[in-house]
Amino acid sequence: MDAETDLLTRLYRRFNARDIDGVLADLADDVAWANGMDGGHVQGHEGIRDYWTRQWSMVDPHVEPVGFTRRADDVVVAEVLQTIRDLEGNPLEGQTHGLKDRTVLHVFRFRNGKVARFDIEETA
Repeated sequence: MDAETDLLTRLYRRFNARDIDGVLADLADDVAWANGMDGGHVQGHEGIRDYWTRQWSMVDPHVEPVGFTRRADDVVVAEVLQTIRDLEGNPLEGQTHGLKDRTVLHVFRFRNGKVARFDIEETA
């Protein structure tokens, strides 16, 4: 799991730095990526690029992994502290999308050393 957790740590660092291309380099071309704002998934690199570009024009998210575990179904789960601010750095009030400050589980499936699927689950 060390190689996968290293990859995920790198992804979180690049996401927080708004380095889309850096993140996409570690994702499968046909990756399915959970859309935390609207629900469902976006598909592939261009789908993720469009989703994050839209998201970052509305809010300033920061995700910090606090632990990693492997499940029996051979996925890696990151427990993540998600902090969402407006574009001026203030806590959100009255948002109409699904993003908010909370702890969530990010579930990753891999194929050939790259992330093939990303899902979001609520913590227990």
